[in-house]
Amino acid sequence: MKKYFRKRYWIGRIKRYRSKKWRLRQKLKVTNFVINLHRKLFYPPFISFSKIPRLSRDCIITEKIDGTNAQVCITKRGKILAGSRNRWLTVDKDNYGFAAWVKENHNELLTLGPGRHFGEWWGRGINRNYGMKERRFSLFNVRKWNARVLPPCCNLVPILYEGLFTPTIVEVILEILEVMGSSACSGFMKPEGIVIFHKASGQLFKKTIENDAKLKGK
Repeated sequence: MKKYFRKRYWIGRIKRYRSKKWRLRQKLKVTNFVINLHRKLFYPPFISFSKIPRLSRDCIITEKIDGTNAQVCITKRGKILAGSRNRWLTVDKDNYGFAAWVKENHNELLTLGPGRHFGEWWGRGINRNYGMKERRFSLFNVRKWNARVLPPCCNLVPILYEGLFTPTIVEVILEILEVMGSSACSGFMKPEGIVIFHKASGQLFKKTIENDAKLKGK
């Protein structure tokens, strides 16, 4: 009999203890909810200050080709879209025949794989013309495509330098380009300039041979 009442006594104690624990958890949940609600109502979302990349890091300098910005977008289902800097293109509403070129080279372009592939559409009748009778599509992403096989219809912007970034090396590469002429089109002596890709920051910067200090549109 004593064992029975002793067992009942401890079962009651455990139930009351668990009940107190449950009530405490519920209070904590309510408290946390109120605190979070207060933060959302009276505090703006916290945004941390991003880390500043170091300037003295590796860069890739490529030739800036004077054509028109273009992109080939390939969906996961294998659909291909042609675009300019600001809009999608069609054969009826084209930009120097880029959409027509994409349609013509559909099968080869599929080997680029899904994603957005940005580049310069340049050559005959586009800006500097480069004395060419044809037009070419040169991809920008040299980090991705320099070590890979490109489809025959595509080119890559020429790499002029890869190494530590310094203001001096930028001026030297620009001077060499001006004296030696275009690497993208051999023999063309009026190249536009260079594009600097700073690896640590992931940013692109451009510098032109002529009117670099002049603001665009002025």
